[in-house]
Amino acid sequence: MTHPPQVPFGFWQTDHMRDAFAMWHMGRVIAAYRAHPYHGRTLPQELVANWLGLTQAQLSRLEKGPAPEYLSKLIRWAQVLGIPADLLWFKLPGTSAATLDNVKRQDFLRAALGVTVTGAAAPLMDLLDTIQPTPVPSTVGATEIEQIRRTAHEFSTWDHVYGGGLVREAVSAQLRYAVSLLNTRCPDHHRAELHSAVGFLGHTAGFMAFDVYAHADARSMFRLAWTCAEEANNWHLRGKVLSSIARQAIWCGNPDDGLTYIELAMVRSDRLTFTERAMLQSARARALAKLHRVEEAMWAIGQADEAFSKASPLNDPPWMSYYDAAQHSGDTGHALFDLAVQGRFATEAKQRLQAAVDGHTDTYVRSRAISGIKLASLAMATGDPQEAAVFGTAALVDAGHIRSRRAADDLRELACLAKQHRDVVEVDELRSRIDTVVAAV
Repeated sequence: MTHPPQVPFGFWQTDHMRDAFAMWHMGRVIAAYRAHPYHGRTLPQELVANWLGLTQAQLSRLEKGPAPEYLSKLIRWAQVLGIPADLLWFKLPGTSAATLDNVKRQDFLRAALGVTVTGAAAPLMDLLDTIQPTPVPSTVGATEIEQIRRTAHEFSTWDHVYGGGLVREAVSAQLRYAVSLLNTRCPDHHRAELHSAVGFLGHTAGFMAFDVYAHADARSMFRLAWTCAEEANNWHLRGKVLSSIARQAIWCGNPDDGLTYIELAMVRSDRLTFTERAMLQSARARALAKLHRVEEAMWAIGQADEAFSKASPLNDPPWMSYYDAAQHSGDTGHALFDLAVQGRFATEAKQRLQAAVDGHTDTYVRSRAISGIKLASLAMATGDPQEAAVFGTAALVDAGHIRSRRAADDLRELACLAKQHRDVVEVDELRSRIDTVVAAV
């Protein structure tokens, strides 16, 4: 390439790019640009340096050294790469100039905060070093336990709506504080409740980490939640945590391990609600489908359907409120997907995924997006590209509002399946839109 490629607007909106802009350092911005997933591979320094009128050695020093301050060079490099003016910390020619009052105000704030044009993020982070941690109470009782439960519920709600990437740091900080309460005095009759509440929060944090592919963090947090469930002798929380551990294992390509965790969760399933049994049987079906054990997978789906037909939300613990008819259709539809792309039960899979898309409310945007993407992929794989384009376009609306690596990977799978239908105009348009959304997700 002799010139930089035209990139979609979403290219500049990723967290990695925004972090680079926040440093007011053009070298860091260029480094982030080169490593952007949109390109498919990291662009060589030699190539980008040639675009910018530099040598490879000069670009290397620019990326690693102090922030360049020559405005004429900053402007030229920004124009060459096509960086939107509103993301820059300096004005491009032709953009409206800042008023004198605004300039003076910005100078005053920079002086007061110790922030210079060579880097805003570091001094601002330094200001947080003086913040005192929240004091741990001498005794933990019903009030503190309820606060942990409410915190876990609120973060879980955010996770369903926006994906795991948005507030993961916040929930991790809350989890550290909650765990510290386990070492505080607590009346014996509240001790099991405290462990259950901390386990609920630990599971919420773990699932957020899983959603953004921080898999080591997710495993640690799930283990913490599992330990809390065992300490509290809480079979309901234990089942939920083991279900999520299984889902992560299946997602990471270890369906046999996932099946083991599900079997462990099903021990004394008579102590679980029918909703929980449906959830576990759906996960079992997904693992069995990945293992190509077709008859057993279909039997598990039948067991899940039977259990869900007896479900009563009034009997379920608070963390199971998400598992409604739409979620059940989506989970069993996902299990059938792996069989459907091989020519088995495609109609049934499509009906269940469609029911999930239709049934999910805005409270569960991520689930609706993922089921919609799977529905589009199924249509694409089974030879109906026009219908797939309709499903995919609708799913992209939801996907554009969340930060989920799982959703992004499902979109990449859809784009890959779309390559076999290059001659369909609607499919080409869909692939272009997928590239834009994936860059932002």
